[in-house]
Parts: sequence; structure tokens; C-alpha cells
Amino acid sequence: MATSSTPSDPSRLISERIAEYPDWRGETLAAVRALILAADPEIEEQWKWNVPVWSKAGIICTGEVYKEAVKLTFAKGASLPDPQQLFTSSLEGKVRRAIDLAEGDDLPRRPFTALIKAAIRANSAT
Repeated sequence: MATSSTPSDPSRLISERIAEYPDWRGETLAAVRALILAADPEIEEQWKWNVPVWSKAGIICTGEVYKEAVKLTFAKGASLPDPQQLFTSSLEGKVRRAIDLAEGDDLPRRPFTALIKAAIRANSAT
């Protein structure tokens, strides 16, 4: 469990979480993390609820690891445009939406980056 670091070092905690999963789940979380951070240089990594959190002007999304999926939950996902239908989970929710990535799933870079940027705009509007 990623508990050896202090909460004031979220990037290290996220790296430790990735290292806990030497299989496709760790690779997926690392790849998603890289895409999120590349979308905007001001995105901040945080550690809340014992999971990775990426924020700018509010929470963009969290990254959770499960046996069969890496789940990216967008705090304001229900209000975000999703023309490529990246959201696959929590579709009935009134606020959040999630992307569940299973082994072998491909996350399209451009639509995902657009979704991250839309989440930042939604955070900045409130």
C-alpha cells in the first residue's frame, strides 16, 4: 500500500501506487497520468481518499485501480461534452462520469486530452 510517503508528496504517492501494479493496470495508470499532465502544465497532482487526484481550479478526475479496470472518475463528467463516448461508467449519475479501462483497451489521446481540457474549463467557470 502506498503509505510510506507523506500526503504532502502526492506525486511520489502516485508513483508508488503505479509501482504496486507491475501488470497492465500499472502501465495503464502511468500512461493516463502522462496524458493528463501533458494536457496542461498547471495540472496539480494530489492524493485524496487514498487515490491519485488531478486538479486545476478544482478536481478534474481521480484514478482508481481495481482487479478488472483502471477507473478515471471525472468530478463534473455529466456536464462535459463527450462526442467520442469515452465515458463508460456512472452514466446515470447527475454529476460524475467515469472511464473504465480494461486490459488491452486503447484510450484515444486527442479525445481524452480534449476531455481533460473541457474539465478544466468547467472548473474555471464555477
